[in-house]
Amino acid sequence: MSEPEVMPARELATTTAPDGMVTLTHIIYALHAVAVVIGIASGAATVLGSFVGGLPSIVAVILNYVKRSDVRGTWLDSHFSWQIRTFWYAAAWIVAFYVLFFTVVGIPIALVVGIGATLWVVYRVARGWIALNNRNTLPY
Repeated sequence: MSEPEVMPARELATTTAPDGMVTLTHIIYALHAVAVVIGIASGAATVLGSFVGGLPSIVAVILNYVKRSDVRGTWLDSHFSWQIRTFWYAAAWIVAFYVLFFTVVGIPIALVVGIGATLWVVYRVARGWIALNNRNTLPY
């Protein structure tokens, strides 16, 4: 299933983003990216753990929730939803990984889930940040 087409922000936004919120959204993507880089530097198996359990991503998702009302109705709202969903889906994937990993039969499946989820997180952070840089919204 392919992802919906990204629409330019000017076509979807109802209001402009408040001052400083674009910068904050860049900072949040940077925090997520730092968590991914820390995971990669520690070893590919820990990217998910670093993303979900690392301080940079935890701070990022807290900022998302605290500032979400400030971007409601703007083109940045889609980025906040994208970032929050990326974090929580990654948390669900890591739970699935560990459940599968602790069953001997599930270890090969767990490795596929772990690698796939890691690539998915990297993709989501990169795609979101590129869309933000181009001032585009993301699919809800």
